Amino acid sequence: MFDMVSRRGFVSLSAVAAAGLGLAGCSGNKAPESTGSDAGSAKTSSKNAVELQVFAANSLEKALPEVQELYTEQTGATFADTQFKASGDLVEQMRAGAAVDVLITASKGTMDDAETAELVDADTREDMFVNDLVIIRAEGSDTKVEAIADVANLDGKIAIGDAETVPAGKYANQALASVGLYTGTEGDDGEYAPEIADMVALADKVGTAASYVSTGDCVAGFVYSSDIFRYDGIEEAFVCPEDSHKPIVYPGAVADGSEHADEAKAFIDFCLSNKKAQKIWAKYGFELSA
Repeated sequence: MFDMVSRRGFVSLSAVAAAGLGLAGCSGNKAPESTGSDAGSAKTSSKNAVELQVFAANSLEKALPEVQELYTEQTGATFADTQFKASGDLVEQMRAGAAVDVLITASKGTMDDAETAELVDADTREDMFVNDLVIIRAEGSDTKVEAIADVANLDGKIAIGDAETVPAGKYANQALASVGLYTGTEGDDGEYAPEIADMVALADKVGTAASYVSTGDCVAGFVYSSDIFRYDGIEEAFVCPEDSHKPIVYPGAVADGSEHADEAKAFIDFCLSNKKAQKIWAKYGFELSA
C-alpha cells in the first residue's frame, strides 16, 4: 500500500512537532518544564471539565474517538455522543437547531456553507487534515484499475457517494470529469457519461461505498485513502492524481452557538498540536494540513 505520513504528512508532522517544542506541556509529565514529548496538551482544570458535542465527517469515525479519549485523559473534558455522518447532513442538523460545540467536515465547501449560514465562528476555523481519493476493490480481487478512465471498462457496479451530501462523492465526480466521464467540473453539477451512467451505485456516506465494495455488490468504488485503514475487506486499486480533483481538506470550527466555545477551540488546537494525537491521525491515514 502506501505510506501516508511519508508524503505530505511527514513534512506537516515535523513542522507541527517543531512548533510544539515552544508550548507548555501539561500532559501529566512530572518535569517542571515541557520537553516537547507531548506538545499541545491542555492543562487539567475545572474549566475543562465540560462535555463537548462534536459533529464530524463519517471518515473520522475510527480516529477521532481515540483522540477524544486521549483528550479526556489529559484534561478531564468529556464528549457527548459524537455524530459521524455525511458532512452535508451534519450541516443540515445544525440548521435545524442541533446543539453543537465543534464541527469537522470533509470538504471546504461544506464548511463554507456552515459559515455562510452563521452556524460556525469563522475566526476559529482551521484546515485540519488532508486526504487522498482512491479507487478501491475487494481485498484479493483481480480487478485492475490503472487510470481513472479504466472504471468505464469494469464488469460491475461502481460505488460513489451521493454528491449532494457526501464530499467524497463530489471529489469522485470531479475525478471522473477530468477524464470525460462526468459533465460537471464541481462534482455536483453534472451527469455521468453514458458509458458509466448505469454502473454507478450511489451511497449515502463514504462508509457505505466501502461496504458495497467489500461485500461484492460493487467491483470498485471511490473513497478516501484513510478509509482503507478503517474498513475491512477493501484494498487500494488506484490513487487518483491530485490534479484530478480539488484538494481534499477537512476544516474544523467552533459552532457559533457553542456554550463551551473556549474549550471547543482548545480541543481543535489539541488535535493539531499534540504529538500523541498526531500519531493517531497518522495511524488512520490522515495527514495534517500544511
